Amino acid sequence: MDNLLEARALSVKIQKDKRSLAAVDSINFSIAPGGITGIVGESGCGKTLTALSITGLLPVGVNASGKILFSPDGKEKRDLLSLDDNELCKIRGKEISMIFQEPFSSLNPLKKIGAQITESLEIHSSNNSFKENRDKCISLMEKMGLEGAEKLMEVYPSMLSGGMCQRVMIAIAMINNPRLLIADEPATALDEKTQDQIIDLLKKINKDYNTAILFISHDLGLIKKICGQVLVMYAGRIMESGSIDEVFNNPAHAYTKGLLGCIPDKNQKGKKLAAIPGNVPAIEDEKPAGCVFWPRCGKAAESCKNEAPKELFLGGTHYAYCIGDE
Repeated sequence: MDNLLEARALSVKIQKDKRSLAAVDSINFSIAPGGITGIVGESGCGKTLTALSITGLLPVGVNASGKILFSPDGKEKRDLLSLDDNELCKIRGKEISMIFQEPFSSLNPLKKIGAQITESLEIHSSNNSFKENRDKCISLMEKMGLEGAEKLMEVYPSMLSGGMCQRVMIAIAMINNPRLLIADEPATALDEKTQDQIIDLLKKINKDYNTAILFISHDLGLIKKICGQVLVMYAGRIMESGSIDEVFNNPAHAYTKGLLGCIPDKNQKGKKLAAIPGNVPAIEDEKPAGCVFWPRCGKAAESCKNEAPKELFLGGTHYAYCIGDE
């Protein structure tokens, strides 16, 4: 089966003080049709910039290079990075949609909920009548778990809870039934019960609409609940990738092991959580010639400082990027 999306040697660079700083450094990954792929890593690892490069929403002064091949019909592959703004606008919100972080700040406080959800319909389905758009909006809101959808069409975001605002954001992203849904930290700042509801809703969307999802989080626990495949990112590079079972049951990279060690376990009360020493390097910091993780790695050898990590094939879909045992 052909992939829905393939990133090849994708880099994202920020122009600052006449310097070109690599926030994402030549990464490769793919998303299968109808699959759920997670990107996990600490803040500042390049997860969100990777997502924004797919949708063509990078800020001014931030540029992507490489290739992002998108094939919604399984035949023609289009490089999203080669498209102009007009061509991207035909895809964005229709074939690829995104749920942004912080629903309160992402929604327009001066615009009613119904108008915000139907806006994308009006752009991409200009032949629809007002009633057709309204009826589709109400139906979708109900499917997203928003009770009293007809009344909610007329309210403003400030009148809704955080969980309801997140469901509205998901409705905005799903109104045109996209092939790919990018969910950037969709459960951040929500209580555990609401988090679980949002995760269940995304799983239902994936099943009912066969929508592929790119799920971005710093929380491996959430990644495990929803994803089939996972990419572990650190300082703009992929450290490990594979299926959830492969990566969680047999982690190969020291960074992945460190992240897994930070997950609380209710069956081990009183046990001190592991911690990864140090911090993610700032983008302005000069990157090591070898592995970017070696300064924080308890098993780093002298060769890790200067040698580029090797791609280690571990079976199935499981890869790690590490010098490995010498």
